[in-house]
Amino acid sequence: MLFSSIVFLCYFFPVVFLLYYVFSFSRMIQNIILLIASLIFYAWGEPVYVFLMIGSIIVNSGVGYLVGKWEGIKKKVILWIDIVANIAVLFVFKYLGFVLESLEIMKVGELNLPLPIGISFFTFQALSYVVDVYWGTTKPENPFYVGLYISFFPQLIAGPIIQYNTVADQIRNRKTSFDKIAVGLCRFTTGLGKKVLLSNCFAAIADNVFQWSAIGTDKVTVPAMLAWLGSIAYTMQIYFDFSAYSDMAIGLALCFGFKFGENFNYPYIATSVSDFWKRWHISLTDWFREYVYFPLGGNRVSNQDYMVRNMFVVWLCTGIWHGANWTFIFWGLYYFVLQLAERFFEYPDKIQSRLLKHLYVLLVVNAGWVVFRANDLYQAGRFFLNMLGMNNNGFYSETAFMLIRENWVFLALGVVFSSPIARNMNEMLYKKPDSLVNRVYTICYPVVMLLLLLISVSYLASGTYNPFIYFNF
Repeated sequence: MLFSSIVFLCYFFPVVFLLYYVFSFSRMIQNIILLIASLIFYAWGEPVYVFLMIGSIIVNSGVGYLVGKWEGIKKKVILWIDIVANIAVLFVFKYLGFVLESLEIMKVGELNLPLPIGISFFTFQALSYVVDVYWGTTKPENPFYVGLYISFFPQLIAGPIIQYNTVADQIRNRKTSFDKIAVGLCRFTTGLGKKVLLSNCFAAIADNVFQWSAIGTDKVTVPAMLAWLGSIAYTMQIYFDFSAYSDMAIGLALCFGFKFGENFNYPYIATSVSDFWKRWHISLTDWFREYVYFPLGGNRVSNQDYMVRNMFVVWLCTGIWHGANWTFIFWGLYYFVLQLAERFFEYPDKIQSRLLKHLYVLLVVNAGWVVFRANDLYQAGRFFLNMLGMNNNGFYSETAFMLIRENWVFLALGVVFSSPIARNMNEMLYKKPDSLVNRVYTICYPVVMLLLLLISVSYLASGTYNPFIYFNF
């Protein structure tokens, strides 16, 4: 079930919200409602694989109990059995077909094993719970609370990835208020608008350009201008798509009293690749740092070769996590090379110009998204040749100008809202609560949110939508 769907907006969420607050006198009943609603939410799109998720809940909560109870070698053995079992399930459903095809044993289509939606997200949450119990940072919980943590529908399908110790107290003792509900609904509406009005618009441009590029220059010529427009459109699409889901997830959670950490912090204003990954998909970066990089030794190692090895493992895993394709592996290692080069050349400390640093990040990130979006490495290579005008494709494109003329408003809004301009304006207004501008803004804000909601729903009613990109991961 999509957040940006009529079924969710008009039926599922209102019913769950109403039931939740009807039983506001009992936190236990509210938690039961959320657990049942989360299982229904997942079963709506995955009627069979919901049992896979339930199995993950039962197994990992059971292992968490044993890890918390046992000591010594038994504790370590059961932990590693659980880690291997979780990774094995993820491997079978997500990577087995890719491996068999790469070894020329079987084609992916012949395996006929659909990918469970969001399996990477809920598997990582389950793993983090068991590891945290092993480390002693989390106490063993009963399956009911673990089940709510893993299956909670706002963040179930595409994150953010939550650590149990950040919500353990909230599951039992969270507080709800009208202010939280209001802020949560506004945050959700903002995310819905970003998805429906911006991301989907950029998707239409990017999909067409990448499809034309895949056909081949002998049939369709993609001039350099059009190729650049397609790559920029995808760069905007993936940001507004994924950050929109995170906005909606954080907003929905807030409506039920849960406070999640931010998953994006304007990554396209970064001045280095390292800075970009502190701002992009923050929960995934934190997960790999906490559960892979630091256990390997991080950068606190006597031999710098080990630090390079640790970085390599993290970025290889990051690429693999995103999908079963050589493009994702190349994309992960691409960022490993970039971050290693920044450390070696002591970047960005040696460059004073913030503008140059910002342009550098935009260029390398844009190039990375081309690889990420391409069907395979060959198409990525051809697309880069198109961008450089080295594919007998020329530079000028009437189609590019036409697309810009038709979508210039959305492109301009994309540039504005991918920067902290709106946030900074909000902060400035709130610093002057007694000013006339602040009073007008306070009155207009809910009206604007209501209009944004109505416009977004009208777009959805007309069938203008596409699934979230990160559902596939």
